[in-house]
Amino acid sequence: MDNNPQKQQTQPANDAAKIEVSLVIPVRDEAASIEKLLASIAAQTRKPDELVIVDGGSKDGTLKILHEARVNNPKLRVIEASKATPGLGRNIGIANARHEWIALTDAGIRLDPQWLARLVEIAQSQPELKIICGNFEPETDSFFKECASIAYVPPKTQTTGGSVRGPFIASSLMKREAWYSVGGFPDLRASEDLIFFDEIERQGHKMGWAPEAVVHWELRATLWRTIRRFVSFSSANVWAGQKRRWHYGVLRFYLFSLPFLALAAFVSAWWLLVPMAIQLARVGKNIWFHREGRDPVWLLNPLRFAYVLLITIAVDLATFTGWLIALLKRGEAKRIRNHMLTRHNDET
Repeated sequence: MDNNPQKQQTQPANDAAKIEVSLVIPVRDEAASIEKLLASIAAQTRKPDELVIVDGGSKDGTLKILHEARVNNPKLRVIEASKATPGLGRNIGIANARHEWIALTDAGIRLDPQWLARLVEIAQSQPELKIICGNFEPETDSFFKECASIAYVPPKTQTTGGSVRGPFIASSLMKREAWYSVGGFPDLRASEDLIFFDEIERQGHKMGWAPEAVVHWELRATLWRTIRRFVSFSSANVWAGQKRRWHYGVLRFYLFSLPFLALAAFVSAWWLLVPMAIQLARVGKNIWFHREGRDPVWLLNPLRFAYVLLITIAVDLATFTGWLIALLKRGEAKRIRNHMLTRHNDET
């Protein structure tokens, strides 16, 4: 037995320093953004011990870029998984990862240089945690993206150590055992992360926060691309049975407006002012919660208000469009419903 007190004091730190991390990333058709992500991984102050990228059937040159990158990076492993959803892609990557600690991010992301180091610091200092969530910031390099972030990116909330957005699966670090215990991620294109976090909480796994572990999320650059994205997300969320998180709230707003539209049609057009005022208040609230210390001139900019209003209405329309598409495509709904039932049976 070693009774050297100095050695005993340093032993925990040395054990913590031995944490090895596999970074797992699902991708598909990300030729336009993958090089930016790879550059930000190379710039990490604490580099991953392994990088596993799972391609879900890219047709745009993503694989060519990845195989070229692999020549100069022996830690990079590329797994080709035809038509894999983000949920399935993560499962494949984690199952094939060599290390117990798994970091997760996505394409369309740029990592802050200290992102992984900050996540690992929390894992070292709080060994009871099974999952650590970092932070994310929307990339607002244009006026449209700035307004889009106000319209649909959640504001920060206060937690231990600072304010965060999340939990956000594309900025996280977890033990493989936590992933395994909840049956992994559902094989879905959207909502797979929300369902995963629900299961993590239900099973009582301890989750911590690393507010300084920041990733930068690329938003869609135009209104049309934003609409297309939300139509797709909306359908996937409906198929996954997650309407309560998003759809029902939007539906309640417009159902509340219906009586006033009827009054405007049959009594007086002035009744239109009620739903209009509520919509404007909704936009104003979002702008207020995203102010983050900005001056009154920023808050009162009428062009910003108009853009946020336009994007908010467009996202609402995309929500209903995607909902309708989901209802019409019953085959996909049945496939996902059976998949979710299989997951629950496997867990029991």
